[in-house]
Amino acid sequence: MQLSGNKVRKLEFLMADAVAKGADCIITIGGIQSNHCRATAVAAKYLNLDCYLILRTSKVLVDQDPGLTGNLLVERLVGAHVELISKEEYAKFGSGDLTNLLKERLLKEGRRPYVIPVGGSNSLGTWGYIEAIREIEEQLQSGTDKVKFDDIVVACGSGGTIAGLGLGSWLSSLKAKVRAFSVCDDPDYFYDYVQGLLDGLEAGVDSRDIVNVQNARGLGYAINTSEELKFVAEIAASTGVVLDPVYSGKAAYGMLKDMAENTKKWEGRKILFIHTGGLLGLFDKVEQMAPSLGNWRRMDVQESVPPSDGIGKMF
Repeated sequence: MQLSGNKVRKLEFLMADAVAKGADCIITIGGIQSNHCRATAVAAKYLNLDCYLILRTSKVLVDQDPGLTGNLLVERLVGAHVELISKEEYAKFGSGDLTNLLKERLLKEGRRPYVIPVGGSNSLGTWGYIEAIREIEEQLQSGTDKVKFDDIVVACGSGGTIAGLGLGSWLSSLKAKVRAFSVCDDPDYFYDYVQGLLDGLEAGVDSRDIVNVQNARGLGYAINTSEELKFVAEIAASTGVVLDPVYSGKAAYGMLKDMAENTKKWEGRKILFIHTGGLLGLFDKVEQMAPSLGNWRRMDVQESVPPSDGIGKMF
């Protein structure tokens, strides 16, 4: 639970780099319910490093205690230092300048900070999902059913996961097209950002040749329609698979919507859907989801039923 999700694969490489460079603390940045920030805080504590999180929230809440819902509870339990920033300030300065500002402050205090970008999405972090493709390839080769996937479908929030999946698939025997459903920025932004990651690895490949990005942001990042949340609840009730509302929930919703609207595009194709984690984000949607989740009643106990001796003594 503490380290679940796609961010762990990136952190395997990023935290190793931090340790190798002699860092004594980690800085990273994200939204108020960032799964990446939570995973980073826990990973840092495992390695006896302090963690500083810059978390983006609304200007109405930026001067208030952020509370203990979802990812925030885990972050604060493991002792992360939380610094709040408004969405407006984030848009004005950008994540790079904000993390550099905090880095300079810590350097003046004699600390040795290591900065991890939004979502752990840089060229080094990309190796996490190049490695994931190798694991998928091994699983397919060791299985009795010789399955071959035509498409890999995944949510896209910062770009590192799709860069690694796309490059890994292109280099491997899989050769599956990565179809990403963006939950925040538009597709063109991600094509350009992924290209930068690929160029950093000197991959020599065009991002548009290995990934396809579709918009699934809906009302906006981490904002859900009632239909999206109902979809998450229906998938959980029918399959036992719990999708998070910010990433995989929107990606799966977008995928099935596109399948219904463009049946020829998907017909006969074998699809691997990668769930990127983020279960704790559901706790931030409790009030929105509560009306659609009944399934409870007061149990009827007939007073005429005689009690059994030795039962119910735990209280």
